[in-house]
Amino acid sequence: MENKQQKTFENRIALADYIRVMACLTVMVAHACGKFFNVGGGILIANESNRFWVSVYDGCCHVSVPLFMMVSAFLLVPLKPGVTMSQFYRRRFLRILPPFIFFLLLYAVLPATWGAFTWSKAVSRLLMLPFNFPSGAYHLWFMYPLIGIYLIIPVVSPWLEKASAKDELMFLGLFAFSTLTPWLHRYVSPELWGECYWNQFSALYYCSGYLGYLVLAHYIRVHLKWSQQKRLFIGMFCFVLGTLFTAWCVWYKTVPGIQIEKSVLRWSSDFCTPDVLLATFGAFLLFTCIQKAPSWITSLAKLSFGMYLMHVFFLRSIAEWIIGGDVAHPLLPVWLAIPVIGLLTFLCCAVVTKLISLIPGSKYLIG
Repeated sequence: MENKQQKTFENRIALADYIRVMACLTVMVAHACGKFFNVGGGILIANESNRFWVSVYDGCCHVSVPLFMMVSAFLLVPLKPGVTMSQFYRRRFLRILPPFIFFLLLYAVLPATWGAFTWSKAVSRLLMLPFNFPSGAYHLWFMYPLIGIYLIIPVVSPWLEKASAKDELMFLGLFAFSTLTPWLHRYVSPELWGECYWNQFSALYYCSGYLGYLVLAHYIRVHLKWSQQKRLFIGMFCFVLGTLFTAWCVWYKTVPGIQIEKSVLRWSSDFCTPDVLLATFGAFLLFTCIQKAPSWITSLAKLSFGMYLMHVFFLRSIAEWIIGGDVAHPLLPVWLAIPVIGLLTFLCCAVVTKLISLIPGSKYLIG
């Protein structure tokens, strides 16, 4: 019995390590896609080649954020016996908040040293840090829902500890239905189920968002008893189907030469939509089939948080170099340019994060 429990624990760690590494890489590839949108208050795709390949890569990479959320919850809920809310908060937030605050300060001030904006602009960005991330650090939006997930884990943990598979499926059904909200907002009504200008909390508000991915991770870990073959088959089917639909959404909305507002593309870029939920469920099932992680995956997984925090610094310069000032004619064919930008960014971040990890107290800088 002890060996079986130990093997299960090792499988979970392997799953978590692989997801952290792959999600980190796919985030960078997704942001590389964004460099092929000419953004000047809107979105403009240069040609059909860019349209196709941006859609393909962006569609494949949309699962990265939900996977991050799921793996963050996978080993944390329910709380271990005897762990109080305050103890949980202290452990989790001491790990993520110091690096988060450090990089908030870097993104707010550091670009002013090379003239990206004025020092007065840097001061105004610093003053806004208690309220939101700086405009140049768009990827740090993720930290706020992650903090929200950590805040809610001790609240939902007692329920998850006692809930039956049927109970969790009932909640997951409500969550799945709530993922229709972005589409219904766009094509039916901007206000649904009680929403109005004085109330943003709809009837399904508390069953929606990233909490659903937390419950899904717990359900798969505790209640889903499928064989590995079944997980592989259904996982691949769901991932491919969800990814194809997401890619089609991006392709459909981006017509070369026609500039659109960012909000028009938002319905295909939300992370809580049916297609992304389906693809994420499939991807997570595939990762559960992994039995063991090699040492280099484990090493990269330990660095992944710091890599994520810093990657925009590298991505911007690498993308400018490879694109060469003309998104319609980059230095490399666009099908190759997008993954190369993502991979080079990943490698640069891995090297720099590894070097920082050698500094005493580096956990307060990179987690």
